[in-house]
Amino acid sequence: MTSRTYFYCRVSTAEQTTANQIQAFKDRGYEVAPAFVTSETVSGAVCAMERKGFRAMVEHKLMAGDTLVVLKLDRLGRDNIDVQNTIAMLQEKGVNVHSLDLPVADLTSSEGKLMLRMFTAFAEFERDRIRERTMEGQARARAEGKTIGRPAKATPEKVAELRQTMSIAKTAQALGISEATVKRMYAESKKVSP
Repeated sequence: MTSRTYFYCRVSTAEQTTANQIQAFKDRGYEVAPAFVTSETVSGAVCAMERKGFRAMVEHKLMAGDTLVVLKLDRLGRDNIDVQNTIAMLQEKGVNVHSLDLPVADLTSSEGKLMLRMFTAFAEFERDRIRERTMEGQARARAEGKTIGRPAKATPEKVAELRQTMSIAKTAQALGISEATVKRMYAESKKVSP
């Protein structure tokens, strides 16, 4: 089993630099070799595994027994939920995670695991609140007479209109639906027509 230490640095804009993060690692006593540092400029709104540099480090460098060090926990994800998923994925891989902004940097220690459990509870609360707000928004939209979900690709009226000048196959292609759906909707339009 290896025991290497990797460092992940992220800034949001090209005007920013990761030099301060690297210096902070050194100030905490880490020996920082450039080959073990992954730095990238990417918005914090992007999920961790959607970041090119982070993903490459996880998939091609980190191995069981390695330690990944970040300056702040928010470097590991877009939000609390993404941070939790990222840490869980790293721990499943056998990678130790250290975040220097926490009272206990080592998230695999007893104290670190306790903090993670608290973060998990907050993430679950956050997921529940998102679900509740979504349901409330949908209920409000329905009460206002709005249709929820993706708009329909086709309506019987639209199918009937296109069928005046197009074949079943061409109508299906134009609307992005199956020929069976064209036939069904065309039959529906005939029932509705006077």
